[in-house]
Amino acid sequence: MTMKALTGNHAVSEAVKLARVKVIAAYPITPQTTMVEKLAEMVDKGELEAKMIRVESEHSALAATLGAAAAGARAFTATSSHGLLYMHEVLWWTAGARIPVVMAVAARAIGPPWNIHVEHSDVMDQRDTGWIISVAQENQEAFDLTLQAFRISEDPRVYLPMIVTLDGFILSHTVAPVDIPSQEDVDNWLPPRRQPYVITPESNVVMGNIASDEDYFMMRYSIQAAMKAAKQVINEVDLEYGKAFGRSYGGLVECYRCDDADYVIVITGSWAGDAKKAADMLRDKGVRAGVARIRFVRPWPEEDLRDKLFNKKGVIVFDRSVSFGSYGQLFSDTAATLYGAKVSMRGVVAGLGGVDVRPDDIMAEVMDFVGRVEERGLVYEPQRWMLPKKYAQVGKEVGL
Repeated sequence: MTMKALTGNHAVSEAVKLARVKVIAAYPITPQTTMVEKLAEMVDKGELEAKMIRVESEHSALAATLGAAAAGARAFTATSSHGLLYMHEVLWWTAGARIPVVMAVAARAIGPPWNIHVEHSDVMDQRDTGWIISVAQENQEAFDLTLQAFRISEDPRVYLPMIVTLDGFILSHTVAPVDIPSQEDVDNWLPPRRQPYVITPESNVVMGNIASDEDYFMMRYSIQAAMKAAKQVINEVDLEYGKAFGRSYGGLVECYRCDDADYVIVITGSWAGDAKKAADMLRDKGVRAGVARIRFVRPWPEEDLRDKLFNKKGVIVFDRSVSFGSYGQLFSDTAATLYGAKVSMRGVVAGLGGVDVRPDDIMAEVMDFVGRVEERGLVYEPQRWMLPKKYAQVGKEVGL
């Protein structure tokens, strides 16, 4: 094991190299670009034996990655923001083909107006495509999730593509210490590539042709069954990774001080660290708070969350994205999970476009929620917007 000071992007690049990826296709977009630049440098120096395909668009990047993977190669791509939206069609093709592919997403806001800072709207927009979607809190976890992604996606019980999400700039461009295992140790832990079929000039396999309505239906059913199986695989891989490399994260959900908590913060991404700090501060004020950090948005960790949250006094969900005309996506899924529970809930939309949210801000919002629950009893507030301070009055005027 070697300790290196790495940005989140370069941590992912190191994991891709150790996974012995054979094909990388990519198109540059901020804040993802340095990830594939580093991989191109590794290929050029002979550190990574892989084919780097330079394409004219993100749509083509994933199409080339899918083609290489279907032909039997372990393949990787990466993108952000508008690039991910441009890929959206091919995400459906990749999952529908049941081909294991790993993609890193440096999560970033979507225009207009132009904004290159962190938001989860780009990756949340992919929840329905059939991809497994994970979200890292720190650079080390971005590295670990990338290695795990190849094993999870290539498991015969799964055979689905997987996204590894890291927050743009907050992780992608910030340097932190990362433990890097040896190539030998990774080779011992990560099996050779497995996939359901391989397309070659000699094979009689085709992909993407017209199927009967009934066959189409059953193929969609198979994706849902694979997502269900993926929950067990993710938990197994997390435990096995912990035994091999000394780091385990709790599988689908990391629970921080949840066991005796009355109030639990549900959150995903890098700002979960701020939420944990806020939980500690709340406990100093006499409020027993905890954090349920969503590590996998898909498959949704319904059973884990019901077990952790069903009997709590209050659950407050922080979303760094929103489904316009509805609520934050994490809130909607959490509320559906807790149907029938006598638990107060609040959804908070915050941090869009990189607006800073600090532990004090999270603590203040939780304290307001706790006060409302203590005053009124059972409370259900599906959407509040934590507006930038200079616009706080606007929220009062429109009731958000």
